[in-house]
Amino acid sequence: MFQVEKVTAEIIKWIQDWFEENGKGCNAVIGISGGKDSSIVAALCVEALGKDRVIGILMPNGEQCDIADSRQLVEHLGIRNYTSNIKDAYDNTLASIKAAGLEPSNQAIINLAPRLRMTTLYAFSQTLNGRVVNTCNLSEDWIGYSTRYGDSAGDFGPIAGITVEEVLQVGEYLGLPDNLVHKVPSDGLSGMSDEDKIGFTYAVLDKYIRTGVCEDEETKAKIDRMNKMNAFKLKPLPFYKPDESLL
Repeated sequence: MFQVEKVTAEIIKWIQDWFEENGKGCNAVIGISGGKDSSIVAALCVEALGKDRVIGILMPNGEQCDIADSRQLVEHLGIRNYTSNIKDAYDNTLASIKAAGLEPSNQAIINLAPRLRMTTLYAFSQTLNGRVVNTCNLSEDWIGYSTRYGDSAGDFGPIAGITVEEVLQVGEYLGLPDNLVHKVPSDGLSGMSDEDKIGFTYAVLDKYIRTGVCEDEETKAKIDRMNKMNAFKLKPLPFYKPDESLL
């Protein structure tokens, strides 16, 4: 049984301890998408550090139809926030690839915006004496549903050890607005929900992660395949290490 009160308190204490060791007096800089993960992680950081040390960065790519949710979150928490539209950088990067005589792949197009956002976050962070917050959860990491060096990056990850279903419980416990906690997650590009894209529900995935049980063998095989294919995303950068006899 997930003990939401205890886990929430432990996450808050973990954030405090991490900053004490890795950025005493620094600010938590977090990209605010208006979705559940960034909303809940921002709230956890406010509980841990106080609202004056949490800074939200809104990064629309041109027009963002749900940016009102991002604004609702920063107003609800009372945190300092800035908006940086990445559209010019996004368009110019794709244009430069095409100018080189190449046609950007679908994967390049999809993953470019998250990587530009992470670059933007680090620019703000280094300007504001900050540490960048990673907002990925265990469920997304398990199947590689994130962009390498995009939303999968960051300096510390408060919810990377808990599943989507558990993250939702933390959000409810913290008293965040229901429309933010239970907002249907999507990539903002395809018009499809995350669950539509991955082909199974987070409830099924989370049960498999925590219990090893998945009633549908085809779904189980798909989850295992995605986990194996994307495991490299969570590992340190591999490098060649010469044998000591050669040195």
